[in-house]
Amino acid sequence: MEQEKTKELKDLSIVADIEKDLRYISGIVKQKGREILSNYTITPPQFVALQWLFEEGDMTIGELSNKMYLAFSTTTDLVDRMERNELVKRVKDPKDRRVVRIHLLAEGERIIDEVIKKRQVYLQEVLKNHSDEEVVTLKDNLMRLHQDMRE
Repeated sequence: MEQEKTKELKDLSIVADIEKDLRYISGIVKQKGREILSNYTITPPQFVALQWLFEEGDMTIGELSNKMYLAFSTTTDLVDRMERNELVKRVKDPKDRRVVRIHLLAEGERIIDEVIKKRQVYLQEVLKNHSDEEVVTLKDNLMRLHQDMRE
């Protein structure tokens, strides 16, 4: 019984360490991403919106609002600014003309592609002191954690 309780406390301690490390890593990645974005004419929320469109394809403002956890009106303003900067455009859904989808334009795609590549180069630099095996194990474990969190 006492041994079980000690193991449970140890497990909680490990989980606390993992949570803390993930939080710190997330903060560093976000900060580095903002540094890279400072060379572009888009804001961090615009980057997130462009990234969703880049990865998932055209979507409605409602769908984008849900993905970004933003109010519909906030997302509308965001899309308005991106449309003025010719990063996205509104297009009518060919299957239902009442539905308007947000479509990523070439300039928005170019920015996303460049920024993501720069973030990957940064991460590659950070990982250079790790063996190939360690990097593959890290990737596999992060992928599994991500899958478990989505369920």
